[in-house]
Amino acid sequence: MEQVTLKGISGARGVGTGTVYVYKQETIVIEKRVITADEAVAEISALEAAVQLTIDQLKAIENHARETMGKDEAAIFEAHGLIVQDPALSDSIKGLIKDGLNSAAAATEQTINTFADMFLAMEDPYMRERGADIKDIGDRLMRNLLGMSPCGLSHLTGEVILVADDLTPSDTAALDKNIVKGLVTASGGPTSHAAIMARTLEIPAVMGLGDISKFESGEKAVVKGTDGEVLLHVSDADFEKYAAEAKAYREHLQVLKESAALPAVTKDGKEILLFGNIGKAEDASHACHLGAEGIGLFRTEFLYMKNDELPSEDMQFEVYKKAVGRLGGRPVIIRTMDIGGDKELKCLQLPKEMNPFLGYRAIRISLDRTDIFKTQIRAILRASAFGEAQIMYPMIASVEEIKAANAVVETAKEELRAEGIAFNEDIQIGIMVEIPAVAVAAELFTPHVDFFSIGTNDLCQYTLAVDRMNENIGHLYQPLHPAVLRLIKHTIWASHEAKQITGMCGEMAGDPVAAMILLGLGLDEFSMSASAIPVVKNIVRSVTIEECKAVAEKALTMSTATEIVAYAKTVLAEKGL
Repeated sequence: MEQVTLKGISGARGVGTGTVYVYKQETIVIEKRVITADEAVAEISALEAAVQLTIDQLKAIENHARETMGKDEAAIFEAHGLIVQDPALSDSIKGLIKDGLNSAAAATEQTINTFADMFLAMEDPYMRERGADIKDIGDRLMRNLLGMSPCGLSHLTGEVILVADDLTPSDTAALDKNIVKGLVTASGGPTSHAAIMARTLEIPAVMGLGDISKFESGEKAVVKGTDGEVLLHVSDADFEKYAAEAKAYREHLQVLKESAALPAVTKDGKEILLFGNIGKAEDASHACHLGAEGIGLFRTEFLYMKNDELPSEDMQFEVYKKAVGRLGGRPVIIRTMDIGGDKELKCLQLPKEMNPFLGYRAIRISLDRTDIFKTQIRAILRASAFGEAQIMYPMIASVEEIKAANAVVETAKEELRAEGIAFNEDIQIGIMVEIPAVAVAAELFTPHVDFFSIGTNDLCQYTLAVDRMNENIGHLYQPLHPAVLRLIKHTIWASHEAKQITGMCGEMAGDPVAAMILLGLGLDEFSMSASAIPVVKNIVRSVTIEECKAVAEKALTMSTATEIVAYAKTVLAEKGL
């Protein structure tokens, strides 16, 4: 039978070989019916029992994850347990049972969908994945209510290529990298939880493959995670060749991890800052363990989404203080609130909009609701007394916005001085470069900030008019598009002219294919998911700035992203990277 090549999206680098196992979950069917008041009492009792069972199961998963992946990866299941115990969740479900006379399962389904949809509608990939977390929790809770056995993967043996429509956090916690040699999903992308966990476990993965009906359990397959390809009907000779390649790559990764503590310095002596992106203070330790020299993006949106009320100054202060404390004097760049009307927040009551991604969001909300903004700024300033906290404004489009935001910072400083509260008087303030207007006129913005951080996820979307989450046009989302590279080049040039640095905190910063080009363009700081740091650090330590400049200059002569990607991959391959 002729070999078949299936194309998806790279989720985790490397090559994996094994026998296919197609994972199918039993569908949850919930009967929609009106119950009596007497039945409601029994349904609430059933809910409480199911909640306790869910808590016990999550605790067992947390313990397993801690043993197999470490405490940082296990923290997500501790968080899941806290969500299940959150009174806001149980009160909402019980309210639908008592007042709406819904069964416990139906009330749970409705409540979970409401909570999850709030996150799933968000633009930020990290926050969108929190919606997947809530869906996972709800799925487990509903299965327990209905007496269904939780789905799982702990029974797998041998060397397996796992194929599924998608995987929940609970599914991925059960993965054993000694058994699962490759991962393939029909949906999802590089920011999905399955992809993140695959990178953590160093399992090659291809996401967003679409139709997986061609896979049959028991057949051999090869997952080429770096290329985003899956091979079926591979000859015995080729299968052995790829198996040897997979073994060599695993050995190479081990070497990279062992050198994580080495400095990120090019062969000709240029020091490059490699930072981590985090969504909670606890993530900082893991990033540093893998070689991060600071935190280039601390997302703060979750603080506004976990409660019905706005987060207090003291609550935010404790979170930021914990993060800067874990970094021991290294930078922690805290992005101010970056949310908008694409989700329902009880604490903000944002208006519905026709196009929320171009509407009332991020810094625009902060400058309209300066009471909320100043509370966050005061918390960050207070945390700056305990470490190198820095402030970063999202979605800036004009100099006027920076001036207005800086005025709020100055007011907060005056208040703290008057109250005798310590803070760093010289705290650094930067902006996200994610709107093309800023990149095009970057030299107009440098007098008003201390640094730039390029948010390539949105810069690419706004420049190319592409929704990268739209599966129909996702292929048009091209970070190495010539126009995007020219915007990045101009931004870096403007900052260097002003004796400032430019960082990057979008996914592109952690893409090995882009690394030499970005180094050649003069990027000073790369901030990425922790798992990407060892690979990018290895590239930095293996090249010179002069050869990277030559690569970048040649890339800029090309007219398509396809040409640039192919060229960059060829250069890396020639260097054995």
